[in-house]
Amino acid sequence: MVDIPQTDPYANYSAHKGAIDTVITRVLDSGRYIMGEEVLSFEKEFAEYVGVNYAAAVASGTDALELALRACGVGADTIVFTVSHTAVATVAAIERTGAEAILIDIDSDTYNMDANCLEAAISKSYNGRAIAIVPVHIYGHPADMESIRTIADNNGLFVIEDCAQAHGSTKDERRVGTWGHMSAFSFYPTKNLGALGDAGAVLTNDRDLMEKVYRLREYGWTERYVSDIPGINSRMDPLQAAILRVKLPSLDAENKQRRFHAESYSKIIGKSSVSIPYVQKGVQHVFHQYVIQTEKRDELRKHLLDLGIGTGIHYPVPIHKQPAYEGRVSYYGNLINTEKVADRILSLPMYPELLSTEVDVVAEKIVNWACL
Repeated sequence: MVDIPQTDPYANYSAHKGAIDTVITRVLDSGRYIMGEEVLSFEKEFAEYVGVNYAAAVASGTDALELALRACGVGADTIVFTVSHTAVATVAAIERTGAEAILIDIDSDTYNMDANCLEAAISKSYNGRAIAIVPVHIYGHPADMESIRTIADNNGLFVIEDCAQAHGSTKDERRVGTWGHMSAFSFYPTKNLGALGDAGAVLTNDRDLMEKVYRLREYGWTERYVSDIPGINSRMDPLQAAILRVKLPSLDAENKQRRFHAESYSKIIGKSSVSIPYVQKGVQHVFHQYVIQTEKRDELRKHLLDLGIGTGIHYPVPIHKQPAYEGRVSYYGNLINTEKVADRILSLPMYPELLSTEVDVVAEKIVNWACL
């Protein structure tokens, strides 16, 4: 039996239960169950929080990334650069546009896209097919957006940030989601800002790009029932929008609590041979995941499970080695860092409602194991 789960979305619901239950009743009583004022209000509030002009609320983070890509002209016979060390949703969204994903290795410290590898990959001839770059702010640590944006601008490429794990994260006090031409967020229940079901959003400062997303998310409509372009059905329902509006004002405080837990973990585990997360100077990490490394990862995971402590592996198999993609998806170089970390990483329990005493217990059990 797991006494300390790796993540606990119910605990976050419980923390906001009274307000969430109230707004659910409000939505049910409104008689409006698709889009409407709740969704418009959330779009405005979330855009203001991130620091951009426009947001489009959609049905999932995967849809958000696909729609952002399509708005930038990504489609059949085009190329998008991203990483292999990410949730499969990143590559699935690219392939749903008809584009080819080319996977790049990661920096061994932050686990994010290696800008040097990206530049080397782009320098190869792709016959004008390259359109966009999708950096992933993995675990809540921002990617090297200054370098990536410079490389993109020098090569005439769009940048779409995958912010699914980084709500509220900053570099030099600038939030993720503001560095690229567009950004995509997921509000899956375990995210730092989580709905009680699937939901996502596309953000940008570019009005023309956002107008394309508005059309694409509803069948390509400009006028209702008349499709000007081929689109899809991807609309956030007002129940999820209302729930996210309840949670959004608490996001910074909950991220602060995640950092507090991370500091406690690092202070204790850092005394052992187990590697703790790196945080770049000027970065405000939001610790969607607290990820350690050890060569005996599977042994440690079993040890913790036997003690009632849940863990996760984000992610156990790089995308280029997964059955659906191996031998089919393209990648640049040997992805040595990507493949190395996949065998070593372990995500410890991390959520705002986690008790400090529980953090101490987990950390101390790891230190004791490392000393065996």
